[in-house]
Formats: sequence, C-alpha cells, structure tokens
Amino acid sequence: MALEAPQSFIVREECEKAASQNGFRRVLGEEAGWRAFASTTAHGAIYLAAEGSHGPWFLATDHTGVVAELGWPATTAPGPGTSRYAFATLNELYTALNRVYSLAISLPDAPLREFERRVADLPTTTEVERLVVQRIGQDIFRSRLLDYWQGRCPLTGISDPALLRASHIVPWADCESNAERLDVHNGLLLSALWDAAFDRALITFNDEGNPDFSPSLSEQARTELRWNAPIPLTEDHRRRLAHHRERWRSQI
Repeated sequence: MALEAPQSFIVREECEKAASQNGFRRVLGEEAGWRAFASTTAHGAIYLAAEGSHGPWFLATDHTGVVAELGWPATTAPGPGTSRYAFATLNELYTALNRVYSLAISLPDAPLREFERRVADLPTTTEVERLVVQRIGQDIFRSRLLDYWQGRCPLTGISDPALLRASHIVPWADCESNAERLDVHNGLLLSALWDAAFDRALITFNDEGNPDFSPSLSEQARTELRWNAPIPLTEDHRRRLAHHRERWRSQI
C-alpha cells in the first residue's frame, strides 16, 4: 500500500464527493495521505485514501461500535482509525460508506442524543404531553431501525415502509430508561404480520435468529408467516431476546 501523500487533486475530490454524498460533509483535514471527515448527525470520524486516481480505495473509521457491527475483513495497512478496509472500485467504497453512515447514526447512543435534544424544552406535566414525548421517541426509534436494518425486514426482505414495524424486544413500557427504549439493539424491523405475532409472543427467535412458533398458532398462520433467512443478531439482541423467550414460554 503506497498512498499519495498529499492526495492528488483527483483523489481528494473523489474522497470529498464520496464522503459528502454519504453523510460525512465536514472535512477535518489530511495527514499522511488520509483525508478525515465527520458528520453533524453521526458519531465518530472516517478517513479516506487511495493509491491513485483509479484506486484501490481505503476507508478507516474510529467508531468501535460500527467496526463491531460490520464484521468486514480489515486490511493490515497502517493508518488512522480503529480498523481500515480496502475496496477495488469507487462503487464498492460508496456502498461501504452508506453502511458505515447508517450504523453511525444509530449506534451506540445517537438515537438517545437526538431524542434528548428534541424533547429538552417540551413539558411532561399532563398525560397528553407525555404521550407527545413518547411519540417523538418512537418515531426516532423507527427511523434509526430503518437505518440499522437497511430499510428491510431481515426475515422476509420486505422493504415497503408502510409494511414495516419497529418492534421492541423489551417493550417500551418495561424499559428502565430512555437509553434502553431507544437502543437499536432492543429492536427488530419486522413486516406487519411478523410484528403482530412477535408483539403478542406468538413467535420468538433463538440465538441463531430462527423463529420459534407458539403451539397456539394455527397451521394457516404458520403458513402465512413466511421467511427467507434467519435474523443476523448481535449479543445485545440475544441478551434481550432471552427475556422475550421467557414471555413466549409462559404462554405455551
């Protein structure tokens, strides 16, 4: 890996364009061939570099939560950030940046910070006022789940927004804090029928992300609950699903 230092005009322009179009519009500077960027909405910084105007292209990030979620093979090349990744083409870099941004605005506490900012001056004296605040939180939670799950139900692949539901694993009312209520690891983005069954603990998920069905479900209901692949789960998902499974077992 032999980075341009400093970056050529073409590489610098391509890096700035790629970063800007994927949510990282603040240019922080350049060092040792890496150009650094940040976002007003996403936590952490990213760094972009290239060996030349035709690539390969390199991406680094200092967001440990994003790195843990990506699970991508990292390059051993030296540079900034927690992990660094290499891409043969600009198209691959753009796809990667889109995923990094989606995770960075939903992890680890970005939804909570957004919620606190939006409700800071709102009253919560009456029940109606508290419901307004709750609705804001639920809207933020849904938006961040759409980002985290890339706008589709991981079970079915359905991507129609009107058919997708933000499903809390630990219900909103049972959460001990707003941080828990707004944590994307406390949620699944499910199509409407799956959400209805999950909310009523008629189905749950094992640690591999495969569904378990309640014996009380009719054969017709099981047939209609189609799925294509298991849900990819983190340890934080699994920890919360363990409690959901207890609720599911209590209804068998």
